[in-house]
Amino acid sequence: MELNRRAGHQGTGPGAVTPDGCAVELYARLPVGAEPDIVAGAVSPGAHILELGCGAGRVTHPLLERGFTVTAVDESQEMLDRMRGARAIRSAIEDLDLGESFDVVMLASFLVHAADVEVRRALLRTCVRHLAADGCVLIQREGEDWHTNLPRERVDPGGFTVRIVSAEPTGDGANSVHAEYEFPDAVWTQTFVSRPLTDEQFEEALAEVGLKVDRYLTEDKTWARSRAFRTKEAP
Repeated sequence: MELNRRAGHQGTGPGAVTPDGCAVELYARLPVGAEPDIVAGAVSPGAHILELGCGAGRVTHPLLERGFTVTAVDESQEMLDRMRGARAIRSAIEDLDLGESFDVVMLASFLVHAADVEVRRALLRTCVRHLAADGCVLIQREGEDWHTNLPRERVDPGGFTVRIVSAEPTGDGANSVHAEYEFPDAVWTQTFVSRPLTDEQFEEALAEVGLKVDRYLTEDKTWARSRAFRTKEAP
């Protein structure tokens, strides 16, 4: 098992674990949710999507099936080895500079909630750096009570249980979150550090890099579509 290499992040369970605590086999097993439908309803048919933090392709593959072209980026080669049909690029998101622009840049998996504010800015700057002039950035956010309504448990129709066990304050506005995934044949855990963002804080974070929310795509505001309001990213 690959050992955790990012402070505050760790994972346990069978198979390789990425630097941010994601177990590759777990993410390969997780079923797709509403994400592909949300994306398809927010962008033009056949758009070229830059998916940042694609993991094992849980969302990538359904997007390909819907006729989108996807360039999929992840820092874990073990994750990318599960990818089928997409152009796959191994890179840390913060460092990515492909010299290309895309119709859609997608930052899902709550990555915008990075505990380190400078990391968050770097992630969003990568989005802006790769955005076509008339393109959009799709961002997935945590729910409003995600850190407070705990512990909570959900039994998936696929026969496994997801538990968000705790969210303990780290003292600087972020929380250390502990999650468990229990399957009939295996158990995985993941601990990571996340910074809650109110709507106002989220929109301020976007404004720092020249983005503005164009529309919230879900009633709970967990998905947002944003567009650039400046021609250049923030310094």
